Amino acid sequence: PDVIIEAQFDDNDAEHGQDHLQDTLSDDIKKLSLDTGEKGDGVHGTKQDHGLKVNDPRLHPDEFLQRTAKVVYILEKKHSRAATGFIKLLADRNSELFKRCAMFSPVDHRVPRIYVPLADCPPDFVTRPEGYSQKLFICRIVDWKEDSNFAAGRLSKSLGQAGEIEPETEGILTEYGVDFSDFSPEALECLPQNLPWVISPEELAKRRDLR
Repeated sequence: PDVIIEAQFDDNDAEHGQDHLQDTLSDDIKKLSLDTGEKGDGVHGTKQDHGLKVNDPRLHPDEFLQRTAKVVYILEKKHSRAATGFIKLLADRNSELFKRCAMFSPVDHRVPRIYVPLADCPPDFVTRPEGYSQKLFICRIVDWKEDSNFAAGRLSKSLGQAGEIEPETEGILTEYGVDFSDFSPEALECLPQNLPWVISPEELAKRRDLR
């Protein structure tokens, strides 16, 4: 636009919300259009001249606009699709889904809740679900439909009691995709075989001692 409109706002404007802010801007634009038309200097900044309406977003300062976008493609999946959490029965016992699935609640609240097959759960889970209220499990997301609030997944492992060091550590490493399996025989062959191993005097002479 040929005319730059500058407005000042205080805390009272913020309390009235976005609607009040837009009305204020619209009033200022109308006043400016009338003023420029009355001066008679040959410059008429009316909305008819520029083809712009009062509520046109192009007339609003950038700081008052909410930018929006749309995801068109996923270049790389950063999440491992694995999560640590707890399993529990569905609330609606009369539903058909209750007979087939359980609910997995991740510890990380950034991960959605997940439907898991009852076949993946322990055999006595349905009869005594309270016995697994503090048991940690690893679940992997396999699908998440656009029209569903919950993802679909499969239980891959039972970690153990929540709050204990080893299950909690294994869960964190699995979530971040860290390989903590044993070293292969090929990797172990490069290590000294005669134990206990000490640095030889010849090797020590070639090194800088930082002990």
